[in-house]
Amino acid sequence: MDGQELQKVANAYATELPDVTFEHRVGPNWELYKVGGKVFMLMTDMPGHPVVILKADPDEAVALREQYAEITAGYHMDKKHWITAAGGPSLDKNLVKELVTDSYRLVVDKLPKSKRPVDSGTNPAA
Repeated sequence: MDGQELQKVANAYATELPDVTFEHRVGPNWELYKVGGKVFMLMTDMPGHPVVILKADPDEAVALREQYAEITAGYHMDKKHWITAAGGPSLDKNLVKELVTDSYRLVVDKLPKSKRPVDSGTNPAA
């Protein structure tokens, strides 16, 4: 999956999740995806390639970076809690959707219960 397809899949899936809002910022070019006013996904173009930046459990982030060459520490974010995914042969749609879901749930779980759009134990896209 190339970087443009990666962003297309991540965008399509993220916008299906409950109560997601979207912001586009220019200079530099960033797309922010929020739930409950908190960012769970960002997209931008690093020099030469589009990327998706997602929140991740710190232990899971380490495992993902070890397993996938396309996944690195969060670009312009806390390196422990965020990952950057770039296009490449080992990423597929299912993995991208899983990463988006995990990021969304991590943010929802930190929201006050009154602001949570879903029970984090359920499938947010259902």
